[in-house]
Amino acid sequence: MKRTLSLISILFLAFIWPAYAYSVENSFPEAEKPSPLEASHSGPVAGMQESFREVFNLYKDSVVFISTEKEVEVRHPFQNDPFFKRFFDGSPAPGKQQQKGLGTGFVLSSDGYICTNHHVVANMDSVKVVLDGKEYDAKILGSDELTDIALLKIDGARGLKPVHLGDSDNVQVGDWAIAIGNPFGLDRTFTVGVISSVSRSEVDHLGNAHIQTDASINPGNSGGPLINLNGEVIGVNRMIYSQNGGNMGIGFAIPINTARAVLSQLKSKGKVEHGYLGVSIRPAAPTEKGPEYGVYVESLDPQGPGKKAGIQPGDWIVRLNGDPIKNFGDLLSRVAAAGPGETVELGLWRDGKTIQTKATLIQRPAPE
Repeated sequence: MKRTLSLISILFLAFIWPAYAYSVENSFPEAEKPSPLEASHSGPVAGMQESFREVFNLYKDSVVFISTEKEVEVRHPFQNDPFFKRFFDGSPAPGKQQQKGLGTGFVLSSDGYICTNHHVVANMDSVKVVLDGKEYDAKILGSDELTDIALLKIDGARGLKPVHLGDSDNVQVGDWAIAIGNPFGLDRTFTVGVISSVSRSEVDHLGNAHIQTDASINPGNSGGPLINLNGEVIGVNRMIYSQNGGNMGIGFAIPINTARAVLSQLKSKGKVEHGYLGVSIRPAAPTEKGPEYGVYVESLDPQGPGKKAGIQPGDWIVRLNGDPIKNFGDLLSRVAAAGPGETVELGLWRDGKTIQTKATLIQRPAPE
């Protein structure tokens, strides 16, 4: 009896299973052709998607991966403590270890000039560039801490694809913004957002203007390009605002017009010459009534050009070479752009009267 039931079961499965398997295989039919939304995406949406793809394909071989190494001294945390120091007397010398870093850069010329951030390569023992799967030793031709721009050169590479530099003065809030870089070491990562602000100077202690974007930028993106929908580089990604180290939709890029001027000097001179007036600025107190615009001088460098030109604490600088000075960023950028050795005409406001004076700028001292 049991054999009969088993035989019946086998015959049942033999005839029924193929039909069941066929029904399962066909329960998920192939995607419809065309897709349900394909027709509706034939206009501006499809065009925008194609533009994003074109930008990536244009720059996927122009954005480079930068890795750095620096030898650092490792000391025991208690080695300098007076109580514990005796336990370390006679012990081996402090150890050394390699500290590694990463960043992004982009190709400026077919023969190997590359732009990145100063802070990516500053004080590093070795800098290597990875491009299209090949690793090159990079030489730092020049690096400017004040603007956070560095110029690298790799040898042995030919036929590289340089980026197209745009005009950051034409950038407007609401424009599309694309970042390509190596966040957390994930090479050629492509993120998209918009321009949130075109001139953020309060994020830099020197008052340098920055482009703000919500395109996702994370550690490792530093030095990479910020690109518009026309495939033009409009900025050099520099930093983010974050409370936890990750992206919060607030990133900042150095305007490409600033970077271009700095890179030109780094290539020709190996350094950047920034003008220096030698004045310290602070916001005026409510009781310190001043002009409609200008910056309030708190103190002066005793050896600086401003002191020699007769500027006094309590003065307001309202004009430089005839142009209005509305904030510290205005003053800093125009003095820096003028360069050392250049004589500028200053309009001062003092005790309700306008005073004209001239100052010959000097080279800005290196940051302490």
